[in-house]
Amino acid sequence: MTAEHEKHIKRILISEEEIREKVAWAGRQLSREYEGKPLLLVSILNGAFVFLADLCREISEPCEIAFLRTKSYFAQTVSSGEVSFLLDLEEDISKYHVVIAEDIIDSGRTLKAVAEKLRQRNPLSLRVVTLLDKPSRRAVDFKADMSLFTIPDYFVVGYGLDCGEQFRNLKYIAEYQP
Repeated sequence: MTAEHEKHIKRILISEEEIREKVAWAGRQLSREYEGKPLLLVSILNGAFVFLADLCREISEPCEIAFLRTKSYFAQTVSSGEVSFLLDLEEDISKYHVVIAEDIIDSGRTLKAVAEKLRQRNPLSLRVVTLLDKPSRRAVDFKADMSLFTIPDYFVVGYGLDCGEQFRNLKYIAEYQP
């Protein structure tokens, strides 16, 4: 990391080891729950791809992977409140138990919109697993089925989360300072 980037890291909130332990735990839970069932893991790009990559390697059951891409931040540190779908699923999800692996739930608008859109396609079941949950920022009624970490109202980067497309490659979650 360059000195220019380092000055934007206020502090590490969740270490690489803490993330690894929780993701392994989630993988074991999902493996038990979906044993012998057709499973489709869906990642919302770009932020959740790191989480999905680690999570799918912790699931012992066969699973398929698909990607959606939405946008709501538009290079800001707060959500615009509008959700745009830039990439949609190609799969017929009616034959799968669908697990959305999300990086963070902030206002809840993006996940609520995605979940509503996917439910209309009649999956066998639909669950949301989020790495980070920030309930103090919730603007809509939405709750994940599984949250690995609950965090205060900080703008965070690392482990796939970004600020202006930077910091995704950090192995930990850090509080960002402008």
